[in-house]
Amino acid sequence: MQESSARNYIAMEFPNRPENVGVARIAVAALAAQLDFTLEEVDEIKVATSEAVSNAILHGYRGRTGVVKVRAEVDAERLEVVVQDEGQGIADVELARQPSYSTDPERMGLGFVFMESFMDELEIDSAPGRGTRIRMVKVPQRKKKAAEA
Repeated sequence: MQESSARNYIAMEFPNRPENVGVARIAVAALAAQLDFTLEEVDEIKVATSEAVSNAILHGYRGRTGVVKVRAEVDAERLEVVVQDEGQGIADVELARQPSYSTDPERMGLGFVFMESFMDELEIDSAPGRGTRIRMVKVPQRKKKAAEA
């Protein structure tokens, strides 16, 4: 019998409602738990996922109804999470990545900072009127240490 593919994934889409942040966070964490992540690393994944989904919900559509898509995939080596919306997009991605920058004065502006510090890779693809796609990758620390040995 042939071994099944080492890849596993989840894909979901949901309305841009704040209560759906927790749904995405839990689903991605459950998938991540299939790898050798520490509890601290799973918590970091939860925060990064929450920030990416929150940004899509709060900033992507600016009060308009829209859809947020989340896809997470694991293989033997890593977790990849992609969050995207078809909202207004980000005019200046580099500026948006700066600590404390936010288009909403009620917000701290640390979402991208958390994503970047908690994940191993962060890619942001966005343009005004086109929406935003955030791709994040995390490798279990134990896997990194084994590779270095």
